[in-house]
Amino acid sequence: MAVSRDILRSWRHPRLVMRDLLAVGRREDRALAFLMVGCFLVFVAQWPRLMRVSSLGNGAEATDLTMLLSTSFFLWVTIMPLALYGVAALTHLAARLLGGRGSWYGARLALFWSILATAPLLMFHGLVFGFMGEGAATDLVGLLVLAGCLAVWASGLYEAEAGRDASHG
Repeated sequence: MAVSRDILRSWRHPRLVMRDLLAVGRREDRALAFLMVGCFLVFVAQWPRLMRVSSLGNGAEATDLTMLLSTSFFLWVTIMPLALYGVAALTHLAARLLGGRGSWYGARLALFWSILATAPLLMFHGLVFGFMGEGAATDLVGLLVLAGCLAVWASGLYEAEAGRDASHG
């Protein structure tokens, strides 16, 4: 099934989507692609906010947009993927302590997929922040993004740790 269709399905049936993704078998290339595309989209979602910060500044002088974009790019495309591998490992260990029977791969896939599935809503959040700045609307959309990401991730992790995943690496 197409990734875009699976992203939409993730908002209604996240466990079924994760079950389908796990049924394909262990595909590290696919999991890494989900992570890298998701992180790149998070970087793109930052553009309106960074442009607003650059043009309005935080005081007497505006901040250089090129510096803000390059720092954000480095963070989201280099540092965050490595950190997210660590987060996935920690959640797998925590799930094991709670009786999970899944694999390391399943825990990674659940986290990486949740980032990719949440990216469109995060892009909306970036637009709201870019147009409206800080405020109640931006905070509300931010909370929706966070809740959505956690819901998709928790559902996917629950499915991955249920033990139906045949790959254990």
